[in-house]
Amino acid sequence: MLEVRGLEAAYGASQVLFGLDLTIGAGEVISLLGRNGMGKTTTVRSILGLLRPRGGAITFAGSAIAGLPAYRVAQAGIGLVPEGRQIFPNLSVHENLVATARPPRAGTSGEAWTLERLYALFPRLAERQANMGNQLSGGEQQMLAIGRALMTNPRLLILDEATEGLAPLIRAEIWRVLAALKQTGQSILVIDKNVEALSRIADRHYILEKGRIAWSGDSAALRGDAALRGRYLGV
Repeated sequence: MLEVRGLEAAYGASQVLFGLDLTIGAGEVISLLGRNGMGKTTTVRSILGLLRPRGGAITFAGSAIAGLPAYRVAQAGIGLVPEGRQIFPNLSVHENLVATARPPRAGTSGEAWTLERLYALFPRLAERQANMGNQLSGGEQQMLAIGRALMTNPRLLILDEATEGLAPLIRAEIWRVLAALKQTGQSILVIDKNVEALSRIADRHYILEKGRIAWSGDSAALRGDAALRGRYLGV
């Protein structure tokens, strides 16, 4: 579904990504791991058209998207749950969910995301649907950010720092939701620091080190190599 080859990206004269390769198949859950400052968010920004790549190729569903504006990438079927949530603070939960909602693209299989289905996934949002975004807790805002992305009926869902700064019970709820989404066949790219949780739901993992893929493999390999985790992730 998504293929990234030889991706290079920079901010001015400061190069961040150096020939990065990454693939995500239909229905796969993939994690992007690495310490802070290794290029994870820059990778996401490059895929989404928020940062124009300096080199390489990005293909999504058979079409080249490298260098396209962000709205075109979103229209192609990539939904983002950004770091920091970035919900609309002065819109209600309901308004946040419908503001950017769109029906499934032609030829898309699977059940479409509707408000009813979304509220069944996140009952807390149903209870708070009349509240403004700035009246929600951090955990509720993260649920809303995920819900807003799902309401675009994405073919690929990207989460940048999926559970950062959340209370343990809310983190557990987010992992439950991601596992449920995986069961529906949703393709997901997730960035998070919780290696244990990621190893339970992700099919494959990529570890970034100074803008390059230092390692890739499945969950069994990641769980079984403590030296690898210590070297690149500090865990």
